Amino acid sequence: MNLAVDYGNTRIKAGVFEQTNLIQQFSFESRDIFTEWVGKNIFDNVIISSVARSTDNLLDIINSSGKKILMNQSTPFPITIKYSTPETLGLDRIAAACGTLDVMPNKHCLVIDLGTCINYEFVDDHANYYGGAISPGVKMRFEAMHTFTARLPLVKFVENSPLIGDSTESCMQSGVVNGVLAELEGIIDRYQKKYPTMGVILCGGDAPLFENKLKRPIFVAPNLVLSGLNRILLHNVNL
Repeated sequence: MNLAVDYGNTRIKAGVFEQTNLIQQFSFESRDIFTEWVGKNIFDNVIISSVARSTDNLLDIINSSGKKILMNQSTPFPITIKYSTPETLGLDRIAAACGTLDVMPNKHCLVIDLGTCINYEFVDDHANYYGGAISPGVKMRFEAMHTFTARLPLVKFVENSPLIGDSTESCMQSGVVNGVLAELEGIIDRYQKKYPTMGVILCGGDAPLFENKLKRPIFVAPNLVLSGLNRILLHNVNL
């Protein structure tokens, strides 16, 4: 069994894979809890991706008889990176792009990762990754309005936000929720005009907030980044 670890800003997510099949998924609140768990297991191969936290000596405590990979921008990938500044490319964005090979192989694909930021990643039908777009996420938009104005309150997402708000709070909720929805629909529409057969994959922590609001067919893949990390690991094992 292989271990893929997404070492995020707030949580550590881990997936145990048998080839391309996700057998178990875990989420840990701290490094101590993760290291306690991982020390009790043995894996064939391991890959770790970290966007923020220090991973010093983390590979050393993982019991593995095969490859141990601390992913970076120079790691060999199963996709071809066409990004003009690959050294600046976020590892989570690369992993999400690689995850399309499991979900929609040999197809133009747009990944929309709804997290702290909203990341758009485009992979063509020959596994070429070109980039996409980055915009503020839901929580960031609410916090920005509160932070950069004198009197606007900090409000939260509501499921059924009205189109026409009748209070300051509901107006802000309408602006964020309907604004994000309009952005998603608009960007998907522009991509599909250029690539009519393109598929759309939704992932990230805020994906459940919008998956039933979008009018267009989408595929929801909550574990896309872990699947992508596993794809990268398998690619390197087979080199």
